[in-house]
Amino acid sequence: MTDFIPLVAQELGLAPWQVTATASLLAEEATVPFIARYRKEATGALDEVQVANVRDRLKTLADLEQRRQAITKSLVERDLLTEELTAKLAKAQTMTELEDIYLPFKPKRRTRAMMALERGLGPLAEAVLAQNPQDDPEQLASPFVDPEKGVADVLAALAGARDILAEKFNEDATARQSLRRLYENEALVKSVVLKGQAEKGQNYSDYFDFQEPVATIASHRYLAIRRGEAEGILSISIQPDANQAVAILNNLFLLNDSPTGRQVAEAIKDSFKRLISPSLETDTRLAAKKKADLAATEIFSLNLGELLMESPLGERAILAIDPGFRTGCKTVALAADGQLLEYVAIQPHASEAARREAAAVILALLQKHNLTAIAIGNGTAGRETESFVRSIPNLPDVPVVLVNESGASIYSASEEARQEFPDLDLTFRGAVSIGRRLMDPLAELVKIDPKSIGVGQYQHDVDQALLKNSLDDVVISCVNRVGVEANTASEKLLSYVSGLGPALAKNIVKFRSSRGPFQSRADFLLVPRLGPKAFEQCAGFLRISQSAQPLDKSAVHPESYWVVENMAKDLSVTVLDLLEHSSLRSKIKPQAYVSDRVGLPTLLDIVAELEKPGRDPRRIFRPFSFAQGLEKLEDLTPGLKIPGRVTNITAFGAFVDVGVHQDGLIHLSEMADHYVRTPSDVVRLGQEVEVTILDVDINRRRLSLSLKSEPRAKKADQRLPAQIREKPGSPKPARTPPGPFNNPFAALKNLT
Repeated sequence: MTDFIPLVAQELGLAPWQVTATASLLAEEATVPFIARYRKEATGALDEVQVANVRDRLKTLADLEQRRQAITKSLVERDLLTEELTAKLAKAQTMTELEDIYLPFKPKRRTRAMMALERGLGPLAEAVLAQNPQDDPEQLASPFVDPEKGVADVLAALAGARDILAEKFNEDATARQSLRRLYENEALVKSVVLKGQAEKGQNYSDYFDFQEPVATIASHRYLAIRRGEAEGILSISIQPDANQAVAILNNLFLLNDSPTGRQVAEAIKDSFKRLISPSLETDTRLAAKKKADLAATEIFSLNLGELLMESPLGERAILAIDPGFRTGCKTVALAADGQLLEYVAIQPHASEAARREAAAVILALLQKHNLTAIAIGNGTAGRETESFVRSIPNLPDVPVVLVNESGASIYSASEEARQEFPDLDLTFRGAVSIGRRLMDPLAELVKIDPKSIGVGQYQHDVDQALLKNSLDDVVISCVNRVGVEANTASEKLLSYVSGLGPALAKNIVKFRSSRGPFQSRADFLLVPRLGPKAFEQCAGFLRISQSAQPLDKSAVHPESYWVVENMAKDLSVTVLDLLEHSSLRSKIKPQAYVSDRVGLPTLLDIVAELEKPGRDPRRIFRPFSFAQGLEKLEDLTPGLKIPGRVTNITAFGAFVDVGVHQDGLIHLSEMADHYVRTPSDVVRLGQEVEVTILDVDINRRRLSLSLKSEPRAKKADQRLPAQIREKPGSPKPARTPPGPFNNPFAALKNLT
């Protein structure tokens, strides 16, 4: 691993000692959030993005080295390794380059070239490749005619020689690298509709006769085309101009236009068409898929991070309603800690009598349990239920909030929900989830598979391991940034705390259930299997608000308590006094406490934490209301200005919920009065915006919106891109960033 330090430092613009320190901490199984928060002196204050970049690059190089050693071992075992080959393998900087070098020596099935060599045609191939202008190919081939070996005549001999040359050209590392660059820079992605599939595949109509350079194709378009191919609708090819490719090979191998030269030219054409083209097309398809996966995963990470960091209402007793027309509205009363107090089904949309009865039930629940807010799911009947609740006579002055219920049904059927509410109907579990989301979106959403939350693109089409690792990174980052109350957190939430994981999270919950609430952070060391190393990683991110030690409710790590105690001692006050009086904190001089045990970055973090111990980095909750009286698409007219909330960000715009059960699209061209490179430069997920209605398409259930100060009239041909016209219920695609994906922490860097 140490051999990679200079290269990683150079690539990432870091000092070698920073990479060395980070690599050492990672090798000790320190987590990215822990390193970035509590080991700033060791790393030179690298943030999460930089630490994760070091981690990911070291992993890539380790994988490369592992493959290099495996190739070397294979060559040694077959007595094929030479000094020249060893040097080439050592210089390879990418997996592709390594595999190109190994290709001629890679064990493979019998090929036409192998059979030609077995017939003794190797010397003939070498003679033809020499391209001596005086040589006659047929005269060269005549001595190799041997019917018993399967060489019937000179034409067969020359055909065999060309097969040998074709494979030689295919396996030439320089040729493949040159052609690979041609594919990367010049190849076109082409798709056509398969015969008889046009009517069935209307979702992909934009791609029935489509082409775009592979170098610039957006990830959502490439993934859409691949899905169309997988569904048997489209046929895809990725090829550069064949003449250009052959010209590159000619420049490398063709010496002249002699008779033998023409044999070589024929072998070159055959090599490209039969061997090189299929191979490099496959490689290019895989590379384009990887690029699209990375881009889609990055924007999924950005959207997920914004969603997880949405403003919490906080610990308040809540009435939560999962709305519905036919089956009624499942209504639950929740205590401030999220515990279920009471549940009932009401029918506010059935009849006037049922409406009055439902109103009475809601008022009674609010009064009985002293509920201070009302959460209503934003799905079917959501706006109608909101209007009903707001119209209830003598309704207390409490916030009525529509809550995004995406994925609530997934939680309702989960093992965690069944364990917590074994006798409760699924739909009531969904209402509980809706209410808890209003209290604390992060704590509730971590219980749901991120792919089910509905802020991604082609989740089932991208590399699932990449997606899971990236989204786990995002959740871990958000959970540890906010911090977790150890005495109330769910097992799932605890599992994302630095240094814990599912097993220790389960042990913590069991310990808490059997022994009662944790009284201090030191109690964590009593949890089975939670040793000093795990304690070091997790302690700073776990909070105990009722602890007698005031710092236990802060992000100050226990390893630094002595620093705060010294600060308090020097001022002749208590630690609690420091926390409660800003006049005392203003007297602290962090530089005075710098030592070989603690540096200035950590001291500055400690002083900042003393200002607002355990502060929540999320934005302050602010109730949002849709325009009243506008509850369905038919209520909207072009030119109307209404409030909305951004629900998804894509490469071509942003989707906005305006409260009519159909999100509208702000096309990239309507994002602002000035040029906009990408929608995320203008809006973020969950942002409240005022939009202008451009067009309402009742038949296709589509809504076009604008953020411009003077929106233009909608062009007749402006449509939602075909790649988002997917199966009913599939999530909307997310934004495709212009550059390569680094890591999910980059997407979260500026979240507050």
